[in-house]
Amino acid sequence: MEAGSPLDLGRRERQIMEVVYRLGRATASEVRAELPDPPSYSAVRAMLRILEEKGHLDHGQEGIRHVFFPTVAHEDVRESAMRNVVRTFFAGSTAAAMAALLDSVDEPPSEEELDAFERMIQQAREAGR
Repeated sequence: MEAGSPLDLGRRERQIMEVVYRLGRATASEVRAELPDPPSYSAVRAMLRILEEKGHLDHGQEGIRHVFFPTVAHEDVRESAMRNVVRTFFAGSTAAAMAALLDSVDEPPSEEELDAFERMIQQAREAGR
């Protein structure tokens, strides 16, 4: 599995990455403050180091504090995760994934969202996808 792949993250690691993406950059204390049922400060620091070793994070110094930031754009990670979900759970079928997504939401898509879907489908057709 490639470094930075969303599939090599455990539940807590994903939560930490979500915090760092939302904040843009964060210290261990800031991450810990945002986590549900947070582990100890030492555990958060250890997980941040592991995420750095896996290639998901890097850090810089601000005084005596380490400030962590993502090494991959959130959009790139999201796209990689989606490709893996479609490949793993829907045998590579975009139509099956879209149908499951539409079936799983509490409210149907708005007219604006449906219009956006139509534009994306048209763009995909024009691009030969």
